[in-house]
Amino acid sequence: MGPWRCCLLLLALLPAAPRAQQQQFMEYMERRLALLEERISQWHDQSSRYSTELRDFKNQVLGMLEAAEKEREALRAEAESAAVRVDRLEREVDYLESQNPAPPCVEVDETLLEKQVATAKQRKNEKYSKLTDCSDTIASVRSMKIVKRFGSAAGLWSKDMAGSSEKIYVFDGTANDTVYVFPRMREFTLFSATRKAARIKLPYPWVGTGHLVYGGHLYYIRQQGPFQVIKYNLANKTVVDSSVFPAEEQVPVFGLSPSTYIEVAADEEGLWAIYATKENEKNICLAKLDPASLDIEQMWDTPCPRENAEGAFVVCGALHVVYNTRLPSRSRVQCVFDVSGTLAAEDAALVYFPKRYGSHSGMKYHPRERQLYAWDDGYQIIYRMEMKKKTEV
Repeated sequence: MGPWRCCLLLLALLPAAPRAQQQQFMEYMERRLALLEERISQWHDQSSRYSTELRDFKNQVLGMLEAAEKEREALRAEAESAAVRVDRLEREVDYLESQNPAPPCVEVDETLLEKQVATAKQRKNEKYSKLTDCSDTIASVRSMKIVKRFGSAAGLWSKDMAGSSEKIYVFDGTANDTVYVFPRMREFTLFSATRKAARIKLPYPWVGTGHLVYGGHLYYIRQQGPFQVIKYNLANKTVVDSSVFPAEEQVPVFGLSPSTYIEVAADEEGLWAIYATKENEKNICLAKLDPASLDIEQMWDTPCPRENAEGAFVVCGALHVVYNTRLPSRSRVQCVFDVSGTLAAEDAALVYFPKRYGSHSGMKYHPRERQLYAWDDGYQIIYRMEMKKKTEV
C-alpha cells in the first residue's frame, strides 16, 4: 500500500474536522514522507559506496597476498641456498676434523709389480679350485624394490658384503672423495639431506663405480697413472694397502659405463676383480683377489663381450654380465662364465631385469642376502634374486 493511500485511509478514519486542520495534517504527512524518501536515498548511496570500498579493499588484499607469495618463494629459495652453503660448510668442517696430518704415500714397487704380472700370467686360465661348496646360480629376479632417488645419475650404494652390518654406504658420482654413511636402511630411506649422514673423506678421489665395502674395508679404484686398488680401513680411516693392477693399457670394462675400468666384486668365494685390457679389448677379463694382500691369485679371459655391457657381478664363482643398449631398454644377464667349469654357458638362465629408468651404473651382489644393490639413473633399487642349483638350470 502506497503512502498516499495510507494518508487517505487515516483521513477517512479521523472524525470530521475543519478543512484547515485537514490541510495541515496533509502537509505534515508529506514532509514526513519526503524525509523518509531522502533517508532511503542516502542509505542507497552509502550502500553503493560501501560496496565499492569493499571491492577496492578486496583487490588490495589480493595484491598484497600475491606480493607475499612472491616474497615467500624468494625466502624459500634463499633458505635452500643457505642449506646448500651450510652443507658445504659441514663438509669442510668434517674434512678439517678427519684430515690426516700426513696422507699415506702409496708408491709403486716396479719389481713387485713385475713379479705379480708374471705370477698372474703363469696361472692365467688355470682350473679354479673352489673354496666353498656353493653351487647356486641365478634363475630369475624374484622381486624389485625402488628405495629412493638420491644423488647423481651414476653412482653406487651397498652394505658391507662380508659382514652383518646394517650401514649403508653411498658413493655419489663417478669421481669424488666423500662417502656418505647411513646407520641403517631406515635412515637412508627417510632422510633426503646428506647432512643427516656421516661422511668419510678419502685420501684419494675415486674413479668409476667399481668400489666395494668388504670386511670393514673399502676397496676402491684410484686413477693416477696406472690404476690402483686402494684398501682403506673404515674404522681408523687409514690406507692399509694398495696394489697396481697388473694389466697393461686398460680400457673401460663396460661399454655403457666408460668411467669404470675395474669392478671389484664379492661372492661366496671371496673377492674378485672384473676388468678389460687393450690386449683383449673385445671381451671382459676376471681375476681372483686376495682380500688381505690384494695379490691376484688367478686370472681368466672370458667369452663375455664388453660391447653394450653395463655392469657385472659374481655369484658362486660365476661371472654374470648385464647388457643393455645405448638407447636404454630392459637390462638382462646375457653372458655367464663359471670359473669352476660346472656351469656351461648354454645352460645358464637368461635373466631379465624389470624395465626402469635408464641403465645400471652400479650393481653389487650381497652373498648373505642373495640380492643386488643397484643404481639406475639416480634411483637406488634392490633386486631380490631367485636361486637354483647349477645342475637344475
